[in-house]
Amino acid sequence: MKNIGLNIEQPTTDCDDHHCPFHGQISIRGKLIQAKLIKTKARRTAVVRIEFFHYVKKYMRYEKRRRNIIAHISPCLNVNDNDSVTIGECRPLSKNVSFVVLGRVN
Repeated sequence: MKNIGLNIEQPTTDCDDHHCPFHGQISIRGKLIQAKLIKTKARRTAVVRIEFFHYVKKYMRYEKRRRNIIAHISPCLNVNDNDSVTIGECRPLSKNVSFVVLGRVN
């Protein structure tokens, strides 16, 4: 198991996924985001929802917005729907996937 250079708990099980940040060749660079895991129905793919506030200058108020990010999830990670997770940016893995799930937030 390799050290990814972040203060994140490493999984206890092994996997043979070459897109796994702990057991494969993917390096994490760029953004680290904590968000809520929405769906894990697709094979090794997760939908993560980010909620944030956006300032509207005209009305001098904030509005709540959200965005879904598609991330790769390795089989060695033990996460379920509605968990709070940390995702990290990596190189593009497919057309829509540029993030990898790193683990559950305690």
